Amino acid sequence: MAFLRQRRRPAPRLAPQLDDEELGRMLDLLSSSRSLGPQDIAISQVEQLLHRTGDAWDRRSHRVVTLAGAFPALARKWRMKQPRSTDALVLHAWADVLLGRHAGGLDDVDATLETCRRAADASPADPTPWVAMLAALRVERRETAEVAAVWEEIRRRDPWNREAHMQILGYLSPEERGSHATLREFIDDVVAIMPPQMPPACLPLAAAVRQYHRNLDQGGVQALVAPHYWSQPHAARALGQAAGQWLQPGFLQHAARTADLNLLAYALARAGRTVEAGQAFRAVFGQVVPWPWEHDGDPVERFVHWSGRCE
Repeated sequence: MAFLRQRRRPAPRLAPQLDDEELGRMLDLLSSSRSLGPQDIAISQVEQLLHRTGDAWDRRSHRVVTLAGAFPALARKWRMKQPRSTDALVLHAWADVLLGRHAGGLDDVDATLETCRRAADASPADPTPWVAMLAALRVERRETAEVAAVWEEIRRRDPWNREAHMQILGYLSPEERGSHATLREFIDDVVAIMPPQMPPACLPLAAAVRQYHRNLDQGGVQALVAPHYWSQPHAARALGQAAGQWLQPGFLQHAARTADLNLLAYALARAGRTVEAGQAFRAVFGQVVPWPWEHDGDPVERFVHWSGRCE
């Protein structure tokens, strides 16, 4: 009775919670004020969720960033009600950073950095406030020495923090404070010492997809030859290694594994490796993330388009 063992794939949809079902239920509850009633109850529910996360820093980072992005007003009100709460401080800091990222600059950079410092002081072992500080410095294009000092604080607490590595990947890009050479050096240094299955495993493939997008965005000859990008040695190596490992059942275990599988599905589809892409599409179970799909249009529409071509 094989059909009993098959799971019907739901319609593709944006899923900021990824495969974190407990976080997904919380987002649904917060989206309906009638479900939670008074604001104090909503704050209590979020507080309990983050408390249950404990010192699982990878999971905590995912939950804090997702909640801060979805409910920035709640983060601020919680901070006002409980100004010494570690969770309230770090959620407020991340809400400021995410709003600043969309606006192209922080509303009050000194205040945001001070919130990060207070959150770090309140929970010395937690890397999450330091990652928020790193993201804030990136938004403001601060000097490398300042960023490097915060990076070291993160690495002492959580050396394989995925969000921190992705922030540095952006900071060192040619569009921001780095160059192709500094970016390649950073990636090579990380890959040389990173054990398998660590949360930043996506770093080489993420960098390859970003370069692919740069080629498309340049237009002209670069855009015309972009389909051949995935046959270049460094891109083929990053894609081949990811496909060979990530599609193994249970290989990826970190909180953002579904985001990484989206990235893999995108790259495999654009490289014309449709059989493997189909495996990646099935593995995400319809859970769509904005990047990298949004580069080409509406994320869900693009996901549906390419998954249909890879069935």
